[in-house]
Amino acid sequence: MDDLAARLRRARTDAGMSLAALAARTHFSKPLLGLLETGKRTISPEHVVAYSRVLCVPVTALYGAPDDPLRIAHEWLVSETPAARHTAAGRRVGPSLATELEERVVELRHLDDVIGGGDLIPLVRRELADAERVVNEASYDEDTGRRLLTAVGELAQLAGWVASDAGQYAEAQHVYLSGVSAARDAGDRALAGQLLSSLSYQVANVGDPADAALLARSAVAGARDATPTVRALLLERIAWASARSRDTDSTRRALDSVDDAYAARSTGTEEPEWVYWLDRNEIDVMAGRCLIELGEPARAEPLITHAVDATHRNTPGKSPCTGPGSPRHTRALGTSTRPAPHYALPASPATESTRPGWPPASNRSPGWSARTRKHQARAVGQLPERRSSRLSAGATSAWGNRPTKQQVSTPRRIGRYTA
Repeated sequence: MDDLAARLRRARTDAGMSLAALAARTHFSKPLLGLLETGKRTISPEHVVAYSRVLCVPVTALYGAPDDPLRIAHEWLVSETPAARHTAAGRRVGPSLATELEERVVELRHLDDVIGGGDLIPLVRRELADAERVVNEASYDEDTGRRLLTAVGELAQLAGWVASDAGQYAEAQHVYLSGVSAARDAGDRALAGQLLSSLSYQVANVGDPADAALLARSAVAGARDATPTVRALLLERIAWASARSRDTDSTRRALDSVDDAYAARSTGTEEPEWVYWLDRNEIDVMAGRCLIELGEPARAEPLITHAVDATHRNTPGKSPCTGPGSPRHTRALGTSTRPAPHYALPASPATESTRPGWPPASNRSPGWSARTRKHQARAVGQLPERRSSRLSAGATSAWGNRPTKQQVSTPRRIGRYTA
C-alpha cells in the first residue's frame, strides 16, 4: 500500500466512517474505494478531493509531503492559471504574464518526469486553452506577443506528448499542428521543428513510418538554424522513422549526423530548456532501438547496456532486481524470445503510463527523467530475452510544401554507423 492510499484509509477510519458510508456520500462505489485504499487502483485528484470534503480533512494533510507529484498536480488543477488571472484583471497583458507562463511551462514539463500522461492531460489542456485565449483575445506589445506565442507552442508540444503517451493520438496530432502555427507566428523555427518531429515520432509508432520520415525531414529542413542539441534531437526522429521504415542506409546516416550535431555543442551556445533531457545516454539508447528495428540486436546491446549502466551509476540506490534488464522488468515488457525480432514495435505509448514506474517516483533523483526511463524500458524490451536479462500522416510543413527526400537527405559519409 502506498503512502497516499494509507493516508486516505487512516483519515476515513479516524473519522469513524465505513467504506459503505463513504460511498453513499460520494459518487464512488464501495469496491472502488476499497481498491484505492489498498493501493490497487490509481488515486486521482478527484478522489482526494472527495475524501477531503466528506471527512473534513484538508487536502494538504491527505497528500502529505509537499513534493508529492500528485499533490502538485492537484494544486495545479484547482488553482487559477496565470493566463486566467491576468485576463480577469483586464484585456491588456504585459511581460509579467509572459514570464509566468514561461516558468509554468518549465514546471509542467518537469512534472511530466514524475507522473504519467493520463494524470497530466487535464492540467496541460487547461493551461494551453487559457494561454490560447490570451493570445486570441488580449492585447499586448510585439515582444510580449512573441513570448506568449512561444509559450503556446511549447504547451502544445507538451500537450501533444502527454496525449500521445495516454494513447489519444488524434488529439495529440491536433495540438501538435496547432502548436506549429503558434511557433511559426512567434518566429521560432526550432520549436516548430520540435513539434513536427514529435508528431513524426507518433506517426512512426502508430501510423505510416514513411510519412513519419517525411515529417521528420521537414522538421530538420525548416529548423535550419537550430542549436546543436536541438538538431541532434530532430535528427534522432529521422533515424527512428527511417528505422521503422526499414531504410537501413538512411537510418545509419541519420545516426551519424546525430553524433556530429551533438558533438558540436559548446558552452557559448544557449540551448532551449525543452532539450534538457537529451544527453549521450539518451542518444545511445535511441541508436540501439534503431539498430534493433533494423534487425541488428548484437550491435544494439552494448549501446543500451552502457547507457543503462551509466544511468544506474548516476542514480544510486536503484535495485538491480527492478530496473530495466532485470528478469521481472523484462517479463513485464513482454520481451520477445526471438533471436532477432523483425518488427519489434516498442511498448505502446498508451500503456506506458499505466505500467508500474521504474524507479518509483519517491526514489528518483532530480536528474532521473521519465523520458530516460521510458526510452531505456523500450530499448531493453526490444532486446531478445537472452540479452536483455543481462542488463499523422499528410501534415503540411510549417515552412510551405513538404520537401522531398532528395532535398533534405543527409549526405553519405563514413562514421560510427556507416561504413
